[in-house]
Amino acid sequence: MNNNHDLSQIYLDANATTPVLPQAAQAALSAMELLFGNPSSSHITGLRAKDLMEQTRNKAKQILGSENGKIIFTSGATEGIQTAILSALISAREALKATQQRGEDCYLLYGATEHKAVPESLKHWNALLGINAKVIAIPVDGYGNLDHDFISQYAPKSLMICTMAVNNETGVYQDLSALENTIRQASSTIFWLVDCVQALGKISLNLAQTTIDYAPFSGHKLYAPKGIGFIYIRENAPLTPVIAGGGQESGQRSGTENLPGMAAINVIFDQLVATDSCFASHQTLHAYRQQLADTLRQAFPQIVFNHSFDNSVPTTLNFAIKGFSSKEIMDLFDAANIRVSSGSACSSKVTRSFVLDAMGLPAWQSESAIRLSFGPAMTQAEVSQACQRIISTAQALTQSCMVLDSANIDDKTPLNGLVQLRSGASCTWVYIEAASKKAFIIDPLPELTERLDTLLQCQQLDLIAIIDTHGHADHVSGRVLLAEKHPQNIQCDGLGWPQTALSVTENGRQLEYIQLADKWLVKVPTPGHTGDSISLLLCQPLSGSDTLASNTLFAFCGDTILMGTLGRTNFDSSSAVSMYGSIQLLSSVLAPQSLICASHDYQNEFATHLSAECLRNPLLQQVSQNTITVDEFVARKLALDSQLNDQTGSEILCGALPTASCSKLKPIIEYSAASLDIALHSSKVKLIDIREPHEYALHHTSKACENVPLTRLVQFMQQHQHDKDSEWVLVCRSGSRSLVAAQAMQRLGFSHIAHLKGGYALAH
Repeated sequence: MNNNHDLSQIYLDANATTPVLPQAAQAALSAMELLFGNPSSSHITGLRAKDLMEQTRNKAKQILGSENGKIIFTSGATEGIQTAILSALISAREALKATQQRGEDCYLLYGATEHKAVPESLKHWNALLGINAKVIAIPVDGYGNLDHDFISQYAPKSLMICTMAVNNETGVYQDLSALENTIRQASSTIFWLVDCVQALGKISLNLAQTTIDYAPFSGHKLYAPKGIGFIYIRENAPLTPVIAGGGQESGQRSGTENLPGMAAINVIFDQLVATDSCFASHQTLHAYRQQLADTLRQAFPQIVFNHSFDNSVPTTLNFAIKGFSSKEIMDLFDAANIRVSSGSACSSKVTRSFVLDAMGLPAWQSESAIRLSFGPAMTQAEVSQACQRIISTAQALTQSCMVLDSANIDDKTPLNGLVQLRSGASCTWVYIEAASKKAFIIDPLPELTERLDTLLQCQQLDLIAIIDTHGHADHVSGRVLLAEKHPQNIQCDGLGWPQTALSVTENGRQLEYIQLADKWLVKVPTPGHTGDSISLLLCQPLSGSDTLASNTLFAFCGDTILMGTLGRTNFDSSSAVSMYGSIQLLSSVLAPQSLICASHDYQNEFATHLSAECLRNPLLQQVSQNTITVDEFVARKLALDSQLNDQTGSEILCGALPTASCSKLKPIIEYSAASLDIALHSSKVKLIDIREPHEYALHHTSKACENVPLTRLVQFMQQHQHDKDSEWVLVCRSGSRSLVAAQAMQRLGFSHIAHLKGGYALAH
C-alpha cells in the first residue's frame, strides 16, 4: 500500500457540524440576492422578508409541537442557553428575595455529561447575578442515564435543572417522559432547560406536551449554516432578553434578523416533514449504524463501543481501540481522508473525555475515545464508501506492524535502527538490526507491551535483551510481561542485563557489554537517580585506540540526564553525591554530540546531547567541566528537586524542569504551500513527511522524498550527524508535529530545518 493520489473526503463528524444542504445553501443565497429586505421595514421588500421569517417560525412550531410556546431566533445554541439561564435565574432571584431565602442554600443542577456550554453558563450567571447557589452535577450510570434518585433528592432545593435530550459525544438519549415525572414530583416550580441541539431530526419532540421551560437548537448541526439557531420557551416561562437594542423579535432578541440563515433552516424544516425527504428514515439510519459498527469490528477486533446502542441515537458511534490513543486513530483516519473526532469539537484539545469519565468507563477508553457521527442526509453509497476506507486504514496498520496479521507476515517492510515509542512522557527504545533480525528493548513500558509484542512478531525478530535503565518509581516495568512472551535462555540481573563474559576497559574502568550483530551495547553504572541506575551505550566495536566517545551512536541514560534538567535525587534510593560522579563519568565517555536517549521526554524534544544540554543547564555544565564541588552540587540539586510537585498529575515527574531551562533558538522557517512549491523547484530543499508509516501509506504527496516518522526521528538525526546543513522541510497532517520535530532538530544543530505551516490540511 503506497498511495500518492488524492482521496475523496468522507465526513463523519456531523455532531460537530454538518455541510450545508445544497437546497438550503441555494435558499440562503436567494435570500441574500432577492429576498434581502429588512423584516422590520414596512415596504414590500421588508414585508416579504418578514413573511419568510414567520413562515420559518411557524414551521419550527409545527415540528417541535410548541403550540403557544415562543420560538425566538438566535445566533445558535450557546446564545439560546444564555437566554434560558439568564431568564430563569433572574426570576429565581426575585422569588428568593420575595421569600427571604438565601441563594447559598439552593442548588443549580446539570447533567454530568452535559455540553460544557451549560455548566459554564450556569456558573457565569450565578456569580454575576450574585445568587451564589451551589452548582452541582447530576451523576450518570454506566449507560449515560441520569440518576433519578439524585434528582429527587436535590430538585426540591434547586432553582434550575439542565439536562440534554441527546448527548453530543455518545448519542445517548434521556427518557424525557420519565425524567419529567421525576423532576415534577420533586418540584413543580424548578426551571427546566433541555439542550436539544443533537435531537432535531433524530428523536421526535412534542414540547408543548411537556413542562420543559427552555429548549435551545442550532442550525449547523442539521445542514443549515452556522450563525442561525432558535430557542423554544414554554408559555408563561420567564424571559429576559440577553440582547437589547432595536426591539426585533418583539423586543425579545434585538439585532437585525439573519434572514439567509432563516431561509436555509426553513428548507431543513421542509425536509423534516416531507414524504420524499432527502433525510433517511430511522430504520435506515439504524441499518447504517449497524453496517459501520460491523465494519469497525472487522477492521479493529479489539474495538470497544463506549455506549449502548439500545439508548443512543443511530447517528453516533463512540468507540475506543485497545492499544491506540485517540490521537493515533484521528491521524490514521485523517490520512485516509475520513473525518472523525476525539470528542466534542468544542474541547478538541482535551486528552480524555469527561463524558466517558462521568459514565465510569476505564481510563484507557476515555483517553482513546473516537466519535464517528453522521446526519440523516447520509446515503447508502456514502456509508459503503466509508466502510471500504475504514478497512483500508486497518490494512495500513497491519502493513506498518501496528496490528498483527499472521497470514501475511512476510510482506512487511523491515525496520532497521532505533525506534522510539511513547506513553505520555515516558519513552521505550527499540533497536533493531534488520540483517540478523535481532533486537533489544530499553525501558519497556507496560502500556506498550502489546504493541512491542506485535512489532517483534510482525518483524520476526529475535529479542536478545529487555533492559531497564533503573527501577522505575512511576510504573511497573513491562519487562516481565515481555519476557513471558519472548523467553530468553540466559541469566539476567534485576534490571534485565544479561550475564556476559564480554568486557572492555575505558578510562581504567572495566565495562561489560553484549553484542548485537556488529554493534556493542555497553553497560555503564551511573547511580544517582536511583541506586541501581545504569546507562547503556550502543556503539561500534572498539579496537586499537578507539574510545566510547568516538564510537557511541546512542546513549540510553535513563533518567540521569533529561532534556532540560537532571533526574531527581530525592527518592529513598537516590544519591546526589553518586549522580555527581555519574555525570562526570558520562561526560568522559560520551562525545559532546553523542545522542542521549532519555527515559522521559517532558518537552517533546525526542533526544539530546551534552553540547545542547550544557548551553541551557549550568549545573550540568559545571559538573561536566569539574568547576563545582560535590557539596555545592548536592545543595543545588536539593534546591532543584524542591521544585517538583508530584500532585500535578498521575505521573511522577522524574526531574524538575526549571522555568529557564530552554535556550533561545531562532524561529523555525515556516513555508506556505505556495512558497514551498517555489522552493522545491528552485533550490536543494528536500521535503520530509514525518507522519507514521501507516499514515504515509494511506496518502502522501509525490513531492515528499522520504518518510521519517517521529518514532524514527532520533535514528534519522544520528544518520545525518555530519549533514546538518542540508535544507529539509518537514510536513505532517496539520503542521503541529512538523513544528515540534523541526524545533528538536534545530536545537541539536540542524541549522536549515523548516516546516510546512498548516501541513497537508492547508496544502490545497
